[in-house]
Amino acid sequence: MGLLGVYNVPNASAALYYGLHNLQHRGQEGAGMVTFDDNGKCHRHRGMGLVDSIFCPTIINELKGSIGMASVRYGNVSSSGLDNVQPLFFHHTSGDFVVAGDGNIVNKQEIYDYLEQTGTIFQTALDSELLAHLIKKKNNEDRIENIINSLRMIEGGFTFLIMTQKRLYACRDKNGIKPLVLGKLGEGYVISSESCAFEIIGATYVRDIEPGEIICIDNKGIRSNRYSDCKEYNMCGMEYIYLARPDSDIDGCNVHAYRKEAGRRLYRECPVEADIVVGVPESSLSAAMGYSEESGIPYEMGLVKHKYMGRTFIQPVQSERELGVKLKLSPVHSIVRGKRVVLVDDSIVRGTTSLKIVKLLREAGATEVHVRIASPMMKYTCHYGVDTSTPEELLCSNRTLEEACAVLGADSLGYLSPESTTASTFGCAKPCLACFTGHYPVAIPEEKK
Repeated sequence: MGLLGVYNVPNASAALYYGLHNLQHRGQEGAGMVTFDDNGKCHRHRGMGLVDSIFCPTIINELKGSIGMASVRYGNVSSSGLDNVQPLFFHHTSGDFVVAGDGNIVNKQEIYDYLEQTGTIFQTALDSELLAHLIKKKNNEDRIENIINSLRMIEGGFTFLIMTQKRLYACRDKNGIKPLVLGKLGEGYVISSESCAFEIIGATYVRDIEPGEIICIDNKGIRSNRYSDCKEYNMCGMEYIYLARPDSDIDGCNVHAYRKEAGRRLYRECPVEADIVVGVPESSLSAAMGYSEESGIPYEMGLVKHKYMGRTFIQPVQSERELGVKLKLSPVHSIVRGKRVVLVDDSIVRGTTSLKIVKLLREAGATEVHVRIASPMMKYTCHYGVDTSTPEELLCSNRTLEEACAVLGADSLGYLSPESTTASTFGCAKPCLACFTGHYPVAIPEEKK
């Protein structure tokens, strides 16, 4: 999920539109946008598909105002469809407000039960609706107190944007699992899931929102509040490994630099004799460059990605992922034919993509295919918002390295160690590796384990 909010930015919808393009990699199932004009009137639009197919110039012009927020989402089987496209709009006696969120609340069932017992009826499967109902249940006149008290009830890895007619709030979980950054644009401000959204709209990076922090932006400027004295930095490892764009900086660490260092360390831990190094477009290219530089094996463009295809990992249905692999990648026959290939990928979740790519390279004439993964073996479910499905669906949950290699049909298979995965951040951040190690920074209810 990608979140974007602007405050005191003329033609806010135009800035949001262009910023969403640079967050499109975070979700391709749908997108939405909400603005408030100078008279306090709310303007909304959302749809299914890519940003370009949802927002035309006429719609952008109709979304008037200098304050607004938007999101892109990727779906899963349990929460797909237009009803689950954010931001969500809510009426309230204290004033209308809008909410959008990224990540996952792990104690949501407990809160659902509490809210339903007090008469709440839910319209979506989104955590942002759950938070909105919690806020509405609080009786303080000061909305920031309502937000603080609501956030204190929830646990997990999340970020939320909350908008009223005159204010924009940005909230990050106390464990720092999901990213959220603050930027400056003219006399106004921008909040984004990633800093890569700033440059396209002319904004400059100010800082990361801290874990457990809520910032409020209004005509008085920026004010910082804390909903928790506990502050941890456990950034989702998959943000660095796969989800984020390489030109983003997250908690002080550049994503491209991280991936390149991971590639260097991957060669040191899993060397192999080969003729060329090939990266899987596009999130694995930085790691492939690092592997090539450290090993001295030439880096080649052995795979070409169809630029109009999305990311197969974030397709909601398995059959769509399998078809997407065939459509999005083509081997360069003249490059790989007769070669021993080191195939560098960022991660293996279900194994669908890697299996198909190994087969493509062999059909293109590769004599050997050695798969190297710039992250550890994924064995556990992520409970903080990354759709890794159940352990039974994960390639490595119940397989040895040799068994996983046989499933992929590769000549050899190697993974980066958890220690090197952490060290690749250059000490700037401590990544959450729960889906690799099973050590969850936020306790998971027993029924979910």
